[in-house]
Amino acid sequence: MLAAVVALNLGTVYVAVLLNEWSRVFYDALQAKDQTVFWTQLARFTYIAMAGIMVAILKFYITQLLQMRWRAWMTRNYLSRWLADKVFYRLELARYAGAAANADAERHDNTDNPDQRIQEDMQLFTDYTVTLSMGILNAVVTLVSFIGILWVESGPISFTLAGTAITVPGYMVWIALIYCVAGTTITHFIGRPLIGLNFQQQRFEADFRHHLVRVREHSEAIALDRGETVEHTQLDMRFSAVLRNYLQLIRQQKNLVAFTTSFAQLAVVFPFFAAAPRFFSGAIQFGQLMQISRAFGTVQESLSWFVDNYDRVAVWRATADRLTSFDAAMKAHAENAASPRLLASGDATPDGLQADGLDIALPDGTRLLHDASLTVRAGDSVLLQGPSGSGKSTLFRSFAGIWPFASGRMQVPQDAMFIPQRPYVPDGRLRDALAYPRPASDYSDAQLAQALDDALLPGLSARLDDSDSWSQKLSGGEQQRLAIARVLLRQPKWLFADEATSALDPKAEDALYERLAAGVKARNGALVSIAHRPSVSAFHDRRWTLVPTADGAAARYTVETT
Repeated sequence: MLAAVVALNLGTVYVAVLLNEWSRVFYDALQAKDQTVFWTQLARFTYIAMAGIMVAILKFYITQLLQMRWRAWMTRNYLSRWLADKVFYRLELARYAGAAANADAERHDNTDNPDQRIQEDMQLFTDYTVTLSMGILNAVVTLVSFIGILWVESGPISFTLAGTAITVPGYMVWIALIYCVAGTTITHFIGRPLIGLNFQQQRFEADFRHHLVRVREHSEAIALDRGETVEHTQLDMRFSAVLRNYLQLIRQQKNLVAFTTSFAQLAVVFPFFAAAPRFFSGAIQFGQLMQISRAFGTVQESLSWFVDNYDRVAVWRATADRLTSFDAAMKAHAENAASPRLLASGDATPDGLQADGLDIALPDGTRLLHDASLTVRAGDSVLLQGPSGSGKSTLFRSFAGIWPFASGRMQVPQDAMFIPQRPYVPDGRLRDALAYPRPASDYSDAQLAQALDDALLPGLSARLDDSDSWSQKLSGGEQQRLAIARVLLRQPKWLFADEATSALDPKAEDALYERLAAGVKARNGALVSIAHRPSVSAFHDRRWTLVPTADGAAARYTVETT
């Protein structure tokens, strides 16, 4: 397809050469009042114009297909890398937490709004790359094609300088070159700030859009807190940043447009001014004057491609910078994930959890645990407790292998499932939200309905094929019960529950914990929970407690087992 686009661009230049030669014959016929040649050339123009139209249509269509397919490949490539090895999680963690412990990845910390980079920047990048590169190719080929015409038709010019006779062959070529070099230099000087301004504009637009989405996603909490005024202030602040940067962009573009427009307008009359002496002296005919004018205009346009497209080049450069920095950040985090600090030991599929020499730190480097040793065997049920902020959920993240600021040796059974306090409930069909992350086709309707009934959600059994924004429609307790329904559906041997029933009433919590505990015990697995309510203790036979250590200790907390 790229070869076809290149060939069609060459065809466009060839049509332009034919039109240039046609103009000489046509205007000479007008000057000579030769009707036969006049009508012949009008007919010839029809054929050339039709060829030009067909080439333009094909070039547009194939160019658009090329851009679409390239964007599809790049988008899928970036998506697969972003979602692989928990890179999407690491990037957000590094961005919002500072990630002082992950210095290598943080060299590329300019990774705001990956959604915008994948969706919008990639479309702009592929569009502008194809368009601008074909524009450069077209300009170069056009320049090569017309510079010879301009050289021959303009002829030499002779003048005397300081008593010395000087003859300059193809003088219009040199005039066009000087004219365009001067214009390109001035354009670059005026338009260079556009690169940084476009980069910032894309960032501010994405930040504004991101906060709008957050307001929509958390609409109920905002409404309950009567936070409309605060959110309006936050949105207005982000939108003001968009407008401030855009105003600077407009002012800079105004200066660029003022120069490029003046430059283009002057180029219309400049060839007549330069070629007029030879025309009035009788050295060239009217048709040659028009041919020189068109050839000069074409050569000037080719040499001025940078002038005419500087604003687009600035947008392309800013977009390319955003994608390359995103690419570098994903690569750095993927390399970090490929060399984990938590090393697996023992069997590939252990029948218990074993952590030795476990160190866990916060992103800023503050150590939570140091040299901890923890063991959970099949049949155990362990309750993890401790002060808020002591790192209970962080310890679970380390068990799951997603926390990048942990080191030591770790064995975790393969058939393990983790339930966070706030489960993710995707939009769409209820059956897909229930089966997540597995496909709903893995389960029968009877299995799905039974899981909902067992999780105390019998009212949803008849709505499996309903599509909705379930994270907005279901209450916090219903979302937690839906997550428990996933456990009952999947039936893992090992279950890690992080405040998984905190939004439930005591009766529902007891009923569901009894089913969860009985299920893992029947499958010869284990249950590890984080919970603050004393009632949950009844379903566990062991306890880990995170206890603050004395000042000056190697870590902020130590684990006491009972």
